[in-house]
Amino acid sequence: MRCVVTGATGYIGGRLAPRLAAEGHEVRCVVRDPAKMRDTPWAQQVEIVAGDVLDEESMRRACEGADVLYYLVHSLSEHGFAAVDRRAALISAQAAREAGVSRIVYLGGMHPEGVELSEHLASRAEVGETFLRSGVPTVILQAAVILGSGSASFEMLRYLTERLPVMLTPSWVHHRVQPIAIRDVLHYLVKAVTLPPEINRTFDIGGPDVLTYLEMMEGFAEVAQLPRRTMLPVPVLTPRLSSHWVNLVTPVPRSTAVPLIDSLVHEVVAAEHDIDQFVAPPEGGLTGFQRAVSLALQRISSGQVETRWSGANATYAPSDPLPSDPAWAGGTVYTDSRERHASASAEHVWHVVTGIGGERGWYSFPLGWWARGVMDRLVGGVGLRRGRRDADSLKVGDALDWWRVEECVDEGVSRLDPDETALAPGERLLRLRAEMKAPGLAWLELRVAPTEDGSIYRQRAIFFPHGLAGHAYWYVIAPFHALVFGGMERRIVGAAERVERGEDPDPPTGVVARLRDRRSRRDAERARPVLRTGT
Repeated sequence: MRCVVTGATGYIGGRLAPRLAAEGHEVRCVVRDPAKMRDTPWAQQVEIVAGDVLDEESMRRACEGADVLYYLVHSLSEHGFAAVDRRAALISAQAAREAGVSRIVYLGGMHPEGVELSEHLASRAEVGETFLRSGVPTVILQAAVILGSGSASFEMLRYLTERLPVMLTPSWVHHRVQPIAIRDVLHYLVKAVTLPPEINRTFDIGGPDVLTYLEMMEGFAEVAQLPRRTMLPVPVLTPRLSSHWVNLVTPVPRSTAVPLIDSLVHEVVAAEHDIDQFVAPPEGGLTGFQRAVSLALQRISSGQVETRWSGANATYAPSDPLPSDPAWAGGTVYTDSRERHASASAEHVWHVVTGIGGERGWYSFPLGWWARGVMDRLVGGVGLRRGRRDADSLKVGDALDWWRVEECVDEGVSRLDPDETALAPGERLLRLRAEMKAPGLAWLELRVAPTEDGSIYRQRAIFFPHGLAGHAYWYVIAPFHALVFGGMERRIVGAAERVERGEDPDPPTGVVARLRDRRSRRDAERARPVLRTGT
């Protein structure tokens, strides 16, 4: 079958596309920025086209000659999302109908009938109805909590349970939920192309276990060998207040936490299992809750997380192009540029550069980075808790704390746009685009070039202010630049030189050492039961 996959850079789409290709289907991935998929391991197995579900012409082109349209897109913004989702669904449905597509597959949210739904659930139900009435046979798979390494639902469950030995629990944690493992969701999505052509309906999909969210937290603690958690019920903790709490305690920002919690306000248990009449369960049966948690933790501990919820751009992420050199016609641009010679080779400096962020931190003024991250979380931003997809490698499109990898060029192979600043022979470049809340657009460029006696490390922070607030913001933080950017420059080069000498690039001391040792022991303890139960 010729399958079009929207949302291919997201959590579900990034896992579905390679599995469809492995089944022998022709896969066309529709993404707003094809460069984001340049370093994806399976990019050569699929066709990648530029398109946007809000652009009628690009969706018509994407659907030409296709048999199946997988619609895996929905908004996670806090305002105006319903109108955006409605328009995107109408455009995509019309494009599929005009192109003669024979099947639409949509992954929606499970919800009860006959009750007033939250805005987010109501919007997803409306998108499903739009496709069902489109004239194109549609299969809607409705799932509740999806359990898998890197999923937003799993990250919320994981961090709430790990970080809070005593929890204030709102009333919704006592509602029943039917979670499903990501592997089972992908199984049903892949097999949806085999359904009879006349089928035009929704199907509930869920795992074999029905639990309350409270039981899910207790079950997670058991699998992860955490001490038993103490739960203190607080009936006044509303879903909106809960989303603020999740925003502060977990890496999941408020914009994502709101729809996740909204989906738990009502009991979400499969009303039917009719999908069993058309699609056989996965080999070995559906995955139970404890095994799903165990497998997810095993993936995380071994660094084999395929996709993460943070892989798709946040709706508030800047999308303007980088102000190009030597001049930017759009107005004032503030920069902080630094350069330092390193006795270490370019390879060793680049190794440190591409390992920045996450657990390793940013090599300067950790208290300042922490405080800015907390401020960002308080206003609903992503903060520093998103971490990294992989501890040692980066690819275009990766989320890196509050940054997004916009360009990563290794070994001087320039793949930049013609109007961008060219790279010198052998030069490497990492460009990060800020996704934190700020009155302007910000980038951080890190370059490494070889020299006869080592290498040159170049660092440039760029800020394009929006209005008076943007200019004031730059001048307020300017006094800290010497601490933040100067410290980065010195310590990154120093770490690379220690690597060259065969030393620890970042020898921990004092409290940092104790925290790291404690984390290492905890991870080692957790890995043992995971490896024992996971296969």
